[in-house]
Amino acid sequence: MLRSLWSFLKRHKKKCLALGTFLGGVYLLGKYGQKKIREIQEREAAEYIAQARRQYHFESNQRTCNMTVLSMLPTLRDALMHQLNSESLTSLLKNRPANKLEIWEDLKIISFTRSIVAVYSTCMLVVLLRVQLNIIGGYIYLDNAALCKNGTTPLAPPEVQQQYLSSIQHLLGDGLTELITIVKQAVHKVFGSISLKHTLSLLELEQKLKDIRKVVEHKDSDQIASYSPLCHYLMPDEENPLATQACGLTERDVATIKLLNETRDMLESPDFSTVLSTCLNRGFSRLLDNMAEFFRPTEQDLSQNGSVNSLSSVSLPLAKIIPIINGQIHSVCSETPSHFVQDLLMMEQVKDFAANVYEAFSTPQQLEK
Repeated sequence: MLRSLWSFLKRHKKKCLALGTFLGGVYLLGKYGQKKIREIQEREAAEYIAQARRQYHFESNQRTCNMTVLSMLPTLRDALMHQLNSESLTSLLKNRPANKLEIWEDLKIISFTRSIVAVYSTCMLVVLLRVQLNIIGGYIYLDNAALCKNGTTPLAPPEVQQQYLSSIQHLLGDGLTELITIVKQAVHKVFGSISLKHTLSLLELEQKLKDIRKVVEHKDSDQIASYSPLCHYLMPDEENPLATQACGLTERDVATIKLLNETRDMLESPDFSTVLSTCLNRGFSRLLDNMAEFFRPTEQDLSQNGSVNSLSSVSLPLAKIIPIINGQIHSVCSETPSHFVQDLLMMEQVKDFAANVYEAFSTPQQLEK
C-alpha cells in the first residue's frame, strides 16, 4: 500500500507540490486574517472606549457650564441693579416730590432698559460660557488623554485656564456698561415720547420690544454684517500686536492669546450669530410670557366681550406697566433655575452648538494647529 501511494505521489509530483503550496498559503492567509481581525476588533474597542470617555467628559462639561451660568447670574444682576438703580427712584416717589413727573419719566427709561439688558446679557452669558468652557474642555480632554508627548507643555495648564476664563469679566464690566448705553438710547427712542397715561396691550408691547431690538441689533441697517454686532460686548477688541510684543510675552500669555483668538473666531462665526439670535428670541418671548400674567382679561371683560383675544383686548397704562417690567430682572437673572434660564440652558440649538465646539477642540488634529 505504501509502495502504491509512493508511486502515486511520484506520478503526480507537480500536482502534489501545487496542492501543498496552496494549502500552506490558505493556512498562512487564515492566520494573517485572524490577526488582522483581532487588530481591527482591538482598535474598534479602543475607539469605542475613547469615544465613551469623551462623551462622558463632554456631558460633565455641560453640567459645569450650567452651574457656572447660575453662579454668575447674581453678579450680573447686582451689576445691572447698581448701574440702573430704579429702587432709588421709587423711594423718591414715595415722598411725593415736586418733580414727580420727571422722576416717573426717568423710571420709565431705566425700568425698560434694565429688563431688556437683563435678557440680552443673560443670553450672551449662556452662549459665551458654552463657547469658552467647551473650548477649554476640549483642550483639557486632550491633556487628560495624554495625547501630548512627554516633556511637552500641556495645552491648557491651570494658570492658562484661569487667565483665559477671566475674560468673561468684560461682559460683566465694560461690555455691560456699553450695552446699557446702547439699549438706553434705543428705549428712549421708542418710549421717550409715550405718555405715562397711554395704554398698551401685550401685542403692542411686543412690537415696542421688537423696535428696540432692531435698533440695538442694527436690524434696520442695509449693511449686512458677517457676524453679530453684539460680539463687541462679549470680548474686548483685539489688542495691538506691537503693543503686546513690547510688553513681552510669557508662554502662558501666548497660550491664553491663542485661546482668546480661537474664541473670537468662534464668536464671529455664522453659527454663533444664529444660536445667539435664537436665544434672544426665546428670551424675549419668555419675558412677554412672564408679563402676560398681568394682562389677563377680568371676568367683567369676558362677560362684556365674550371670547376675547387676551393679547390685544387688555390694555394697561404705561405707568402700570413700568413696575411690572422693572421687576422682571429678578426672574431673568435668577440663580435658582427659573423657567427663563432653564429655557436657555435646555435649548437644542445651544446643546448642538456646544457639541460642535467641543468636537472641534477635543480631536487630536487640534494638536497639529
